Amino acid sequence: QLQFVESGGGLVQPGGSLRLSCAASGFTLDAFAIGWFRQAPGKEHEGVSCIASSNSNTYYADSVKGRFTISRDNAKNTVYLQMNSLKPEDTAVYYCAVVDQYTCLRLTNSWGQGTQVTVSS
Repeated sequence: QLQFVESGGGLVQPGGSLRLSCAASGFTLDAFAIGWFRQAPGKEHEGVSCIASSNSNTYYADSVKGRFTISRDNAKNTVYLQMNSLKPEDTAVYYCAVVDQYTCLRLTNSWGQGTQVTVSS
């Protein structure tokens, strides 16, 4: 079973930055495209960003474009999400998952524990 451990969340003021980490557990993720998703209170999961296995193609939701950067370090078996210029509407639990290489649609059936990001003054 493909599992991830998400970390790096916290409480930050508007305009601040955080870097989230998504570490693969029990498998190597270099062959997989990986996506970040988030779920705000009372809302459905939303796709935020994804990165191809080759590290050459990335995708960002319009709501985070220009503020978030996805990257991967296959040697560390980890995918990162650098979040800058954070806004209160970025508040959510953030998750990562294996996604389709071309559509960024999630391929796994379950979510990890996620990491809470709260943007508030």
